[in-house]
Amino acid sequence: MNNSAGQKAEEQLVEIPAGAVTLKGNLILPKDSRALVLLARGSASSRHSPRDRYVARLLNGAKLATLLIDLLTPHEELIDMRTAQLRFDIKLLAERLVGATDWLSQSPDTGHLRIGYFGAGTVAAGSLVAAALRPNQVIAVVSRSGRPDLAGAALMHVQVATLLIVGEHDAELIEPNRAALAQLRGEKQLATVPGATHFFEEPGALEIMAQLASDWFERHLVAVARATAT
Repeated sequence: MNNSAGQKAEEQLVEIPAGAVTLKGNLILPKDSRALVLLARGSASSRHSPRDRYVARLLNGAKLATLLIDLLTPHEELIDMRTAQLRFDIKLLAERLVGATDWLSQSPDTGHLRIGYFGAGTVAAGSLVAAALRPNQVIAVVSRSGRPDLAGAALMHVQVATLLIVGEHDAELIEPNRAALAQLRGEKQLATVPGATHFFEEPGALEIMAQLASDWFERHLVAVARATAT
């Protein structure tokens, strides 16, 4: 069981078909969920990442359902640990995200919920490619310490509201994020967390990053869901 903001929501282990593989995820559905955020991982730092778990708890407290999912199978993760190649296969990551999105849209428990993506690293690029492929299902994207520039030509087709979050002192990522921001076509913003580096380990940095993400989803994902229902 997961406890957020005084409410308990059951955490379900789910198996999601995606092409030739089955992916494992943890689905949390607070009572009266207003939308759903898919938090994906594409490398050895799995869906049990403390940072993603923290963000998920904050979202759950705001009555947003969450799906934490590994986009690589355990066997693929072993390969990736040796080669570091699969985590850079943006097409593969996007295809797995599309598969998870379609599964959520077809499930009786989540099919009525609008979907947002939260992704770090190269998964941010895969999220933007997948959002371009599923514009009627995916409403908002948040990239955390991401490489959205690796989405390439797909950036020109992304219409969803996109927030790119980087640490103020994460020098290697600031310019790639600025370059990606310039190519995005929907509502967009680049937010820097003061004093933070790549993993937001500085005091208060993780909380600021998570609140930025939550506010973005509240503003764009929930607002769209509410407008559609009225």
